[in-house]
Amino acid sequence: MSAPELIRIVSRDSPMALAQVERVRAELAALHPATVTEVVPVRTTGDKWLGDLSKVEGKGAFTKEVDAALLAGDADLAVHCVKDIPADRPLPAGTTFAAFLERDDIRDALIHPGGLTLDQLPDGTRIGTSSVRRVAQLAASHPHLECVPFRGNANRRLAKLAEGEVDALLLAAAGLHRIGRPEVISDLLDTETMCPPIGAGVLALQCRDGDTATIEAVTGLNHPGTYREITAERMFLHVLQGHCNSPIAGYATAHRNGDLSLRACVFTPDGKTVLNAHEWAGPLDPATLGTSVAVALLRQGARELIDGIAH
Repeated sequence: MSAPELIRIVSRDSPMALAQVERVRAELAALHPATVTEVVPVRTTGDKWLGDLSKVEGKGAFTKEVDAALLAGDADLAVHCVKDIPADRPLPAGTTFAAFLERDDIRDALIHPGGLTLDQLPDGTRIGTSSVRRVAQLAASHPHLECVPFRGNANRRLAKLAEGEVDALLLAAAGLHRIGRPEVISDLLDTETMCPPIGAGVLALQCRDGDTATIEAVTGLNHPGTYREITAERMFLHVLQGHCNSPIAGYATAHRNGDLSLRACVFTPDGKTVLNAHEWAGPLDPATLGTSVAVALLRQGARELIDGIAH
């Protein structure tokens, strides 16, 4: 089947989301030079609402309008950050993941105007972040720092930092690279210091189930190693049934010898309790690995910990 003449790509209208679409357009152009792509930007609830996400459907606030445009036939392809796609419920009926692009940096980045690293920050430093995952881990490892609730797209957060609303920021390293601002990074946090969110650094391409022409056109962009990692990670999150206020972190690694490993953590919001699991799978199905790691954490009490957090 030949690629479609036109593929309409729907995405959030934030600068980072549109930069991500440009990566997809460039990769599609290299794969199918005759196919024209156009962008259908939408403003999502999550972008409009700057309060607590749990009050507006949690992470689904960033995907609902994008999904609706795809299902209505107003677009053929949706581009999502995997970390923003809820895993405690299935994808909207009638849609499917057609590809996962090769993974970018999964680490968190500290932005400090004075160039300090995380370990150099003095007592009482105000760090802007609304991520329960980051807040819990900082409470555990750097309790002398103060986390300040901070929402808005990355450019807006950087502007608020420049205005002195906080002393430092934590943002995804991959996102800063996507918007062309890697120079602001003062410290890249290793995954032992700050375990990343499920789906970190990965873009997912979503299509309507029956649109075989578009699905076949974008399948060539799928990265097999990333696909295995995300399959394990999302199954892990699905089995745990975490919500947007759950401090859950984890990442899978597809090793060169074919092995797959998954490390994951569940925290209390104050960081005082940390549950850990780390397992390896050789030729094991990635979904089985994700399930196994989730069960290991459930045995440690993850269900009670997650259910005990208001959402």
